[in-house]
Amino acid sequence: MLRASPKGTVPVLIDTDGTVIDESLDIMLWALRRSDPEQWLAPERDDFAKMQSLIRHFDEHFKGHLDRYKYPTRFADADVEHSRGEAIVSLQLLESRLQLSSNLFGNRVALADMAIAPFVRQFSRVNPSWFASQPLPNVMRWLAAILGSPRFVRIMRPRAVLAR
Repeated sequence: MLRASPKGTVPVLIDTDGTVIDESLDIMLWALRRSDPEQWLAPERDDFAKMQSLIRHFDEHFKGHLDRYKYPTRFADADVEHSRGEAIVSLQLLESRLQLSSNLFGNRVALADMAIAPFVRQFSRVNPSWFASQPLPNVMRWLAAILGSPRFVRIMRPRAVLAR
């Protein structure tokens, strides 16, 4: 893995032509551009550009606050309360969107749902009782639906650790 991507992070995909893709969103796009049977790249509401913009906001803005909230000792400038507050502002964007439909860009799952849900899941797990007390009923419903979906349950099933 380190030969393919010196960043030393997962995931890493090596395409048949040798191209290395080491960002989760880029891997999702690579796969969906080859096969998108559920039309994740064609949202029911708004368009792909708006979907990309929301994903980018969570990747560039929310993720930084999530990291400082979840791992404050890793950042000299970490202010847990500030980061948590900024993250909640981002979650309020989702709350507004989810008042209109069951998913972020319509009533069927799209790329944005699957790209953003892991960040929200991580955030919710830092302090579950605090998170549960927040006025985000639509975000909580949406997250619970994704986490309880047969696909997620199957993918996240614990696996035996391989012997080294």
